Formats: sequence, C-alpha cells, structure tokens
Amino acid sequence: MQQTPTPISPLEQWLLHPPIWHTITNPNQRKLVHYFYQQFQSEVISQRGQITTQEFTQLYELAQQINQQLLTQNTPTSNFFTSISPLLSKSHQQHPFSKIRLSLLYYFITADLAHQLSFPPPFNPSILQSLNTWLTINPIGATNRFMDTCNISTNNNIDIQAEITLRNTYLSQAMSISYKTPIKLSKAAFQYMYDTSGNTYLDAYNNIPLVGHSHPKVVEAGQRQMARLNTNTRYLYDIMHQYAQQLLAKFPPSLNKIFFVNSGSAASDLAIRLAITHTQKEKVMVMEHGYHGNTRLGIAISPYKFDGKGGQGTADFILTAPIPDTYRGLYRKNEPEAGSKYAQEAIDLLQTTPNQIAAFIAEPIIGCGGQVPLPGGYLKHIYPSIRAQGGVCISDEVQVGFGRLGTHFWGFEMQEVIPDIVILGKPMGNCHPIAAVVCSTPIAESFANGMEFFSSFGGNPVSCAIGKAVLEVLEEEHLQAHALATGTYFIQQFRQLQSRFPIIGDVRGSGLFLGVELVKNRTSLVPATKEAAYIKNKFKENYILVSTDGPYNNVLKMKPPLCFNQQNVDQFMQVFETILQSIACND
Repeated sequence: MQQTPTPISPLEQWLLHPPIWHTITNPNQRKLVHYFYQQFQSEVISQRGQITTQEFTQLYELAQQINQQLLTQNTPTSNFFTSISPLLSKSHQQHPFSKIRLSLLYYFITADLAHQLSFPPPFNPSILQSLNTWLTINPIGATNRFMDTCNISTNNNIDIQAEITLRNTYLSQAMSISYKTPIKLSKAAFQYMYDTSGNTYLDAYNNIPLVGHSHPKVVEAGQRQMARLNTNTRYLYDIMHQYAQQLLAKFPPSLNKIFFVNSGSAASDLAIRLAITHTQKEKVMVMEHGYHGNTRLGIAISPYKFDGKGGQGTADFILTAPIPDTYRGLYRKNEPEAGSKYAQEAIDLLQTTPNQIAAFIAEPIIGCGGQVPLPGGYLKHIYPSIRAQGGVCISDEVQVGFGRLGTHFWGFEMQEVIPDIVILGKPMGNCHPIAAVVCSTPIAESFANGMEFFSSFGGNPVSCAIGKAVLEVLEEEHLQAHALATGTYFIQQFRQLQSRFPIIGDVRGSGLFLGVELVKNRTSLVPATKEAAYIKNKFKENYILVSTDGPYNNVLKMKPPLCFNQQNVDQFMQVFETILQSIACND
C-alpha cells in the first residue's frame, strides 16, 4: 500500500522553491531575504532529522503567530519579548519545548518574515523593519529570552580567564587580544557581531568584511564553487579569467596585469620583489609609521613594526620619508602647499642615495600612523622624482581600496596619480584569504625571467568566485556612494562634538575610513593616550567596537563594513557623547 506523503508547510515550500534574489529590487530587502533564507537552511534544515514533523509545524505556526502579533500591533523593539511572552508560554504549556527546538525558533520567525517580504505587492515596510530588529537582537540573544520565558536554564556564562588560558596553551602570546576584557564571538551579520552570551556588538572597526559580515551572496558564491572545483593556477578555469577581467576594469589601462596571492602580506612581499627585479635596484623608500605586512620583507618595509617594540630598526636598504601629518607636523592644514612641501622633504632624502631607489611604497591614508591622509599634491610631487631615479611607485590599497573612501574607488585616485604597482588584500574577499598585486605589462614581463612564480592557492577558483561576488555586491548595493554619504554624516557629527569637547583635537579621513585624534590640550597637542584606551573600552562596554592606533595610540579608528548606516552613526554618537561627558566631569 502506497504511503501518503507528509504534507509540507508553505515555509518548506518556499525553502524548496526560493525566490530569485535579483528580482527583489531593493538591495537591503534583497540581502536580508537571502541572508535569513540561508541561515534557515544552515541552522534548521541541516537539523531537520532532529525534530519531528509535528515539532517543525509547531515552530512554524508559532513563528507565524508571533509575527502577526508584532506586525499587527506595530510593537516597538523594546516591547518585542513582553508582547510575545504569552504566546510562547501557551505553546510551551501545550507542547513543552526542548532547548534544541527553542534555539531554532528565531530562524523560523525570521524566515517567515523573509518569506512575506519576498513576494510583494503590497510591500509592507513594517516587515523590513521587523527583520532589521531581529538582526540586531541576534539568534543567541533571542533564544536566551525565549528560554527565560519558558523557565529553561541558559547556562551561557563564559569564564573569560579560562578561555584566555586555553588560548595561551596552544597559541603564542605574540598574538594579541582586543580589549581589556576580551569578547568570545559566535556569529556575525553585516555590521553586527554576536558573542556567545547573546550580546550584539555594532562593528565600527573591522574593515576586512567590506560588504558586511556573512553577506549571503558572498557566502553562496564560495559554497557553490567549493562544491564544484578548487585547484590552482597551473590549470585553466573560467572563473579566474572572469574575475581578473572584472577587477582590472576598475583600474587605469596601464595597470593591466594581476598576480593573485592569499594575503596582503604576501602581496606586499611580491610587490617589492617585482620592483627590485624590474629596476635592478635595491633601495626602498617607505612612509614613517607605515605598515605593509608580517613577512620578513613586509616587516623590513614597515616602520610601524621595525621602529616599534621588538623591532630591529631600519634595514640598510630602507629610506624612511617623514609622515606628512598636517595636524602635528611642520606644515599644517592651513598651509596650501603642505603636500608639495612634505614631498620635497622626501625628495631631498632621495638625493642622498642617487639612482639607487627601486620603489616608493605608501598608503593613501596611513592607517597605523593614525588614519593620516596624504595631503593634496603629495604623491603628484614625489612620484616623478622616484621615476626619474628609475624606481617604481607602489600604492598600498589593502585598507582603503574598493570604494571605502567614498569619493574614489582607489585611494591613489584622490591624489590624481597612477602608480606602477598596486597592492590589494583583506577586503577583496570579505574575510576570505585572497589578495593581489596589480601592475603594468613591462613590470610583469620583467618578472617573467625564467623563475616560475607560483602561489599554491593564490587565484584558486573558490577565492575568485568570492572576490567576484564582492565586486558585484559593491555595485548592486551602491556601497561606494553609501560610504560617502554615511562617512560625510559621520564626520559632521564628530565635528559637532569637537566644538563642545576640547579632547577631540582632529577629525580626519574620508568615507568610512576615519580617525579622531584625542589630545589633552589643543595647543600643546599632548596625546590623550589613557583617555583613548578608556574610551575604546567604554565603547565595548556599550556594545560598540572601535580601536585605537597612531604613534601615541591616541587616535580612534573607525573603518566599519560599508553597510554601516546613519542610524548606526547616531547610535555610535549617542554613546560617544555620554563617554565624553563623563570624562569632562572628572577633569
């Protein structure tokens, strides 16, 4: 006798036949639908065998009831759990929940909302708002609240000291941990990171997840390609050529050859090798406080490391140009020729070793130096002098590239120059280990001298698929324009606080690559280093992630994922103002 198939719910039907993402025109709506669909697949469907059809149905029907109540009553975020507690308690009394099933409820709620959002008309903005609210609540935090309602113990307390001891048992203590009390993370989504206790952190610091943590299009691209093929560049495959063509289209025509590697450090190392091979010279001019990687050669070209604690000092082949700091330096912001004057200092240094320079390497905004932008005209004046000595010019775009600066896709474009070599890293894979060196044909040809260059997994199909997806997300979600608009608003809000709090000495940067320098006195510019550390940790206590850097470690660094928005800026500023007020009261 033929068995009657178990009927499937509308939610399961949706999961079997998901919406076509590109038909959803609103980019924020599209990525949320895709994200929560992907999360349901990962967290629920993968555990389908652990729950019965009846239990699945119970969760699905409860999720529908919860969403109907919240949307009908237009419940504010602060009352979400108070509003739904009676529904949850009633369901628990009828069919008691296990911890496993309660841990899945969040994904049923958000998948149901995503289901509703994916098939307009009519479009209901309350659904989008509700999804964004659940995103900030996070699955662990929501599950904790659900368990409290059902009187189920959560046991989420973390012994941080035990975690640190365990880490130090297996890892070198040369690897640092952020914050006075470190964070143990569990998940992340877009501009939010979630710890194992269920707290949500607004990420105003991590630039590596360029288009947002766990972006569904990037995740899907990696998963799909990983299931198909992953190999190396000794073989032919379409995705590498497609990605290379798409990436090189973002550059001036003269920058038309690419080497794929796995990290920004490897890219910096290779860039210097290219320069030395091409020029047959040895010396490299670097920027004071610059950082370009953790290889032996990367450290040698990074004053941030070789002049810092544990560093070995300047190598014989290194020339260090003074940082062109228009806040602390000899030439300030009110000096119209500051760029050319700082460049002349570097040019004068070049004259001490005529015709020996292989390369000049610099970031357009010196990140580890304290988010210090090169003043206008700096590169325009120094590049010709480098080339006149037979050297090549390298722009390190690892931190600032891919539209982060808002006004331009690449940092070197702000200076109206075209380098000979460009270094790419971190953000191009949105946390996946991919990096690249882009150069001109003559430089690439010089390097093809008979010795093979081979990076085992530089340019592998999975990395190329992920990199290609990142470029597509940048375009589809207009993230360069978004970075400019949000960054401009961010700067405006910082400057309003600067007018009220003297500790804010300087506000600088572009787009979503910003620095705020803190000082004890605006005349003497004494660094407010202790205050900066205090502010960083107070932000963390208020669930916002920032960091500090610069020669005096007194510069707050803001370089969030590019989906960071104006509401996030308002949240950041509200906390920052409160912290500054507490400091002012204690002075």
